[in-house]
Amino acid sequence: MRCSLFPVVLCLALPLVAQQKRMKPTPAKPAADAQVTTVSNARYGFHYRLPVGWVDRTKDMQAAGDAGKGEVLLAIFERPPQAAGDAVNAAVIIAREDAASYPGLKSAAQYLDPLTELMTSKGFKPVGDPSTLEIDSRELVRADFVKALNEKLNMHQSTLVLLQTGQIVSFTFIAGGEDEVNDLIQELGFTTSKPRTR
Repeated sequence: MRCSLFPVVLCLALPLVAQQKRMKPTPAKPAADAQVTTVSNARYGFHYRLPVGWVDRTKDMQAAGDAGKGEVLLAIFERPPQAAGDAVNAAVIIAREDAASYPGLKSAAQYLDPLTELMTSKGFKPVGDPSTLEIDSRELVRADFVKALNEKLNMHQSTLVLLQTGQIVSFTFIAGGEDEVNDLIQELGFTTSKPRTR
């Protein structure tokens, strides 16, 4: 099997999330009256609550991708790529690919083989075994990875995979720690009604 869109997304995103210096910045606290924005996707039945103050790069990454192979549905970052920081630039990237790009793919778990191969080629190490995660009655497959950026700083990534109506939808969460990644995952939800099909 060959990964088609995900390498494009990863190659575009990793430089944006890997910026670091020596010290960790103190995150700015959002204003008490800050409005929470939720992005919804009716076709795949998910919604995501955007962290206040994050930067949306969805259109930029869509323009850089190959729409014939898939598309970026959401790409948000904790800070703009040009804004240097002292820690991992956390990100959430949601993409979809045509399952037909992977001959013989019958389950979301089978997608983890090419994903793991790609991540290890980028210097990441798998953390534990893949697992399943249920969010709003949807079962997703989860794979976790970590990459040391220096002696004190690690980049953590968790990718959740959903196979639905001939499409692979990957939900990738990147941050400086496992707890931060889990906090990002908690903002993902699914509608209870059946998603639209083509």
